[in-house]
Amino acid sequence: MAELDRTICVMGLGYIGLPTASLLATKGYKVHGVDVYPDVVETINRGDLHIYEPDLDVLVKSAVGSNRLTASLEPVAADIYIIAVPTPFHDGHRPDLSYVEAAVRAFAPHVKPGALVILESTSPVGATEKVAAWLAEERPDLAVHEEAAARGARVHIAHCPERVLPGKVLHELVANDRIVGGIDDASTTAAAEFYHSFVAGKVLTTTSRTAELAKLVENAYRDVNIAFANELSLIGDRLGVNVWELIELANHHPRVNILQPGPGVGGHCIAVDPWFIIDSAPDEAKIIRTARQVNDGKPDWVINKVRDKAERFKAPRIACLGLSFKANIDDLRESPALAITRKLAQSGVGEVLAVEPYVHERPGALDGLDNLVFCPLDEALARADIVLLLVDHDAFKRLDRQILSEKIVIDTRGLWR
Repeated sequence: MAELDRTICVMGLGYIGLPTASLLATKGYKVHGVDVYPDVVETINRGDLHIYEPDLDVLVKSAVGSNRLTASLEPVAADIYIIAVPTPFHDGHRPDLSYVEAAVRAFAPHVKPGALVILESTSPVGATEKVAAWLAEERPDLAVHEEAAARGARVHIAHCPERVLPGKVLHELVANDRIVGGIDDASTTAAAEFYHSFVAGKVLTTTSRTAELAKLVENAYRDVNIAFANELSLIGDRLGVNVWELIELANHHPRVNILQPGPGVGGHCIAVDPWFIIDSAPDEAKIIRTARQVNDGKPDWVINKVRDKAERFKAPRIACLGLSFKANIDDLRESPALAITRKLAQSGVGEVLAVEPYVHERPGALDGLDNLVFCPLDEALARADIVLLLVDHDAFKRLDRQILSEKIVIDTRGLWR
C-alpha cells in the first residue's frame, strides 16, 4: 500500500489534533477526526473552526471540501491512529491519562493487523507502554511487542510528541524536527517512515521513554529559565531596580541570554509538563520543582501589587489587559492572566474590567463575578483608574501612551517600559 493510500484516525480535534488532521488531509491522506463534543464535530464538518490558529480556517475548509477530512463522535477502522487528547494533572499535580486511556479503548475494536498507533499527547514517562497495555487488554488477538509478533497480528506503537508554538502551528508541524520513539525497534521504524512523509525537518529516532522525557525536558528547561527571570523581577522590585533594563544590560554578555519575566507561566505545556517529571522522580527534580513554585507564585505577587495601588482609591476600577496565556492567540489554558483577573474580582478589591481582543465572549471562568465586566479595550481604558497589562498583544503595543498618562500602570510584560 502506498503511503498516501493509508487512512488516518485522529483522536481529539483540539489545538493539536485539528491542525494535524487538516494538514495530513491536504497532504493527500484520508483522515477521520474524532472528538467527544458534538458541536465541535458539527463545526468542523461545516468547514468551520472552534479554535483560533492563523491560516487554519483555510486549511480546514480545503480539507473538508475535498472530502479528505471528516469528523465524528466515534472512531473507525484506519491504518494509523494518532492520539491528540488532553493530558492534564489532578490536584496535587498527578498526571491524568484518563483521556488517553479512553481514546485507546474507544478505537481498539477497530484496529486492524499492521496498524500504527501514535501517541502525540505530551505524557509522563511510560505512557506509551500503557497505551500498548490498554490495547492488549482490549485486543488480545493483536501482538503489540516485537517478541510477541509470532503469536499474533502485529501492531506498532510509538510516541511522537508535538513540538509546536501556538500561532505558528501549521508551519512548525512541517518545519520542526520531530522525535519518534517506539516501544520497540519495529515500532520506531514504522512511525519514523510515516513522519518522513510530511515533515520537512529531521525525524530523530529513539525509544518511547526517551521521546516522552525529551518533550518534558524541553518545557522544563523553558520553565526553569523563565523562573530565573521572574525571580529577578521580584529582586529588582525589592531593590528599586528596573528589571527590564537589568536583563537587557546583562544580555550584552556573549554567554548570557536571560528570558523576559511576566505575570506567571501558562499554556498547556510549560505550566504542566514539568510536574510530570517531578511526579516520576520527586527526589531528584529539585530545581524543576523550585522553578514551578516560583512561576506559580508570581500571579499572587502581581495581585498584591494591584491591591497596594488600589488603596489610593475609594472604589477603584482595574483594567486587566489580556486573558490568554501568551500574545496574539485566544488560548486560555493555564493562563496566569486569566487567573489573576478572576482572583482580583473575587477579592472584591474593586471593579474589574477584563479585556481580551482574541476572545469575543466572556470566558466561562469569569462567570458569576458581578464586579467584573468583559469589555472592549477603549471602554476599559476610559473607565480605569489602574491599568494592569498582563499579555503583550500587538493591540496593546499600539496604544497611545497619552491615554495612560493619568492612570496607575502596572506592566507585567515590560511593554511600556
